[in-house]
Amino acid sequence: MRIAVIAPPYPLEEMPSPPLGVTYVAAAFAAAGAEVKIFDYIVSAYSREKIEQELAAFQPDAVGTTSVTMNFYGAQQILRDVKNINPDIITMMGGPHVSFTAADTLRQYPEIDLIVIGEGEDTIAELTPLLKQPDKWHDIRGIAFRRDGEIVITGKRDFIVDIDRIPLPARHLLPISRYRALGFPVSMITGRGCPYSCIFCLGRKMVGSKVRKRNPKLVVDEIEQILDYGFDRINIADDLFTTDKERVKEICTGIKERSLKFPWSAFARVDTVSREVFDLMADAGCDSVSFGVETGNAEMLKRIKKGIKLEQVHAAVKMCQEAGLIAHASFIIGLPGETIETLRETDQFAKSMQALYGYHFLAPFPGTTVREKIQDYDLEILTDNWNLYDANDAIVKTSSLLPQEMKAFGADYDKEMEADWNKILQRYDQGTGSVEDIMQVEGDKRMRLTYQLLKKDIIEKHGLIEPDIFKGSQENAQEELCRRVIGCTSADTGVVKQTIRDFAGRGYFRTDISDKGCQWSWSV
Repeated sequence: MRIAVIAPPYPLEEMPSPPLGVTYVAAAFAAAGAEVKIFDYIVSAYSREKIEQELAAFQPDAVGTTSVTMNFYGAQQILRDVKNINPDIITMMGGPHVSFTAADTLRQYPEIDLIVIGEGEDTIAELTPLLKQPDKWHDIRGIAFRRDGEIVITGKRDFIVDIDRIPLPARHLLPISRYRALGFPVSMITGRGCPYSCIFCLGRKMVGSKVRKRNPKLVVDEIEQILDYGFDRINIADDLFTTDKERVKEICTGIKERSLKFPWSAFARVDTVSREVFDLMADAGCDSVSFGVETGNAEMLKRIKKGIKLEQVHAAVKMCQEAGLIAHASFIIGLPGETIETLRETDQFAKSMQALYGYHFLAPFPGTTVREKIQDYDLEILTDNWNLYDANDAIVKTSSLLPQEMKAFGADYDKEMEADWNKILQRYDQGTGSVEDIMQVEGDKRMRLTYQLLKKDIIEKHGLIEPDIFKGSQENAQEELCRRVIGCTSADTGVVKQTIRDFAGRGYFRTDISDKGCQWSWSV
């Protein structure tokens, strides 16, 4: 059984980590005995021609993809292309979006044969040997499919109690050199489950209300594996990492005992932290913590069932900073009952923290309480165009606030950030910038170039340096590659030369010499 797992396109501007869900799914199929490949279209361009070539080379029996709401259409279109190329391939989709829209998705998109609902590892283990026997699918809990024109949903599967038996994510199947070049942190989780009831979040429904913690030793094993792949920064993505002081201590002690030195960050709730925990984390290399605060209005915190108090935010930020960590808080624009006054309160509160902070717009995803019980809230959802569910635009309104007013508030924040950035650029251009200014500007230029290299497949398209130019010289080949990259990007000459030289030196690129010349390509 051959399974191709798709990482569907996702905006690089959203700073994606190497896809965690995709690698968990790939590992589950591999553990079930399948031969698995990941077709990654996050860090490379997608086209029907490309996937047709990849399907021809791998000859999969089934193709599966995951998606969140904002990239559902892209994932669905890929499966449509797969079906058009080879109707015999079984197509599957999982992830939070289709877990809560399974019946509607199957009705609207005939190119999707089967949906895996919720936590998928045990479902995949049972499904894999029966994939070519659809008459037996009805015995497998946790899936949805069509049978004789009807939608069949086989019922909810219990959550996995012992999550230590879940295989580690198959990150080795990713195009690792591309993700290393991209430079974003690698996300990992140390547990599953969320006992909280925030009305805008899917966490509790996707992973259950009971917190299931991984063995600290296995957590550190995974950290060590990630570092062995050449990644140099990790983000612990579960919100409840800081709740158990003794477990945090075990993990941090394990990091130090193995002499693992790397920068890392974590998410945390403001009501689950302490100075002692922050000190433990800082001593093990943690340098920043992100808090979901959502609003600066106490009544709205109650309304959205966040379960925190504003004074806890100030206390958490202070403890975080006293431990030498960077504190970051995130806020949501457009929560139920939002008014101009509540937004102003949030703005004042955010500034009073004297910490980094940012905003995003409410995206009422399928499955969230705010969407399923919309009649209970002062909120109107204005669109079901899933492409707009990226938290970058106002797609709701309240009785007191129009989307235009929400956008104007967000734009004011963006102007403040842009003004700060322009000052840095001005100092850089004038040669008066600090070391930090220079690093920020040149890092931004390099990042924008890297986006183009990845999403436009520039190395693949322009990487063959012909013999009459190559002349047996790697220096000639690199100089010509730089010239071509400069010609098809908006990047400065110096940035291109420095980036190409650095990527080659770090082993992100490889060269193959033949009678055709010198072929540059991304390393595995």
